[in-house]
Amino acid sequence: MKYDQIQEAVKYIRTKTSYKPQYGIILGTGLGNLTDAIDVYDEIPYKDIPHFPVSTVQSHKGKLVFGAIAGKPIVAMAGRFHYYEGYSMKQVTFPVRVLKFLGVQRLFISNAAGSTNPDFLPGDIVFVKDHINFQPENPLRGINDERLGPRFPDMLKTYDRTLIEQAKKIATEANIRFHEGVYFALQGPNLETPAEYNFIHRVGGDLVGMSTVPEVIVARHSGMTVFVASIVSNQCYPIESITETTIEEVIGVARVAEPKLRLIVKRLVMEVAV
Repeated sequence: MKYDQIQEAVKYIRTKTSYKPQYGIILGTGLGNLTDAIDVYDEIPYKDIPHFPVSTVQSHKGKLVFGAIAGKPIVAMAGRFHYYEGYSMKQVTFPVRVLKFLGVQRLFISNAAGSTNPDFLPGDIVFVKDHINFQPENPLRGINDERLGPRFPDMLKTYDRTLIEQAKKIATEANIRFHEGVYFALQGPNLETPAEYNFIHRVGGDLVGMSTVPEVIVARHSGMTVFVASIVSNQCYPIESITETTIEEVIGVARVAEPKLRLIVKRLVMEVAV
C-alpha cells in the first residue's frame, strides 16, 4: 500500500481517538477474547478505516481496540487478514504499517497453528523463535519506499530474544506448558496433506499456519520489535496421529488455551519497558 494511503488511515483514526499506543497486539483465530485483558478506551471498526481490509474469517471481530494493560498504552487488532481471503500481501499487512505510524514500537502477535513436532500437543503455548516462509508472495515485493523501511531488511534477529526469555520465565512461574519453535507459513486455506506435514517436520518446522509471517516481515521492515506466540490447535505429526480437523475444533482448542496466553501477554506488557 502507498505511503499516502497509510497516512490517510492514520489521519482518520486520529479523528476518532486521541490515544497514542506504544504496544500493538494482533489477535488470531479463536483468540479475540484476549481483549478482555485490556482496559478499553476506544474501538474503531475496520470497515470505517480508509483502505483497511475487512476480515472474512469466523471468530474475528474486525475492529481496532485502543486501551491499556496495567497503564501501558495498547492498540489491539481484534481480527487479522490472510492471503487466502483473496487479499494481496500489501493489503494483509497494511494494518501493521498503520500501527507503526500510530506510534507502536513493540508488536505482539498471536495465532493458532498445527503442530508438526511430536512433542507439541494441542493447547500448548509455543514462543516462535524463527520462521520458514513458503507463502507465494512477499509483502515487500515491488518498489521500496524508504519512508517505510530499507530495501533489504535483515531477518537475523527478527524474533526478540529478550521478550522470548521473559515469556518463558512468566510461563514457568505460572506452570504453563510451553515450547520454543519454528513457524512454517503456507498459503492455505486448505489444511495440509500428510506428505506436506512430513515435509514440514523434516525441514525443521515445528508449527504450520497460514498467517503471521507477512505481518512479521513488515514489522521487521518497519523497525518494530516482534514477539509471536502460537497456541497449538491440532497435532499433525507423527502422521498416524493425524485426524480430520474442522475450524470449529481449532477455535475450540484456542479458546480453552486463551487464558494462558492472555496471562503471558499481559505480564509481558507490564514487565517490559518500551
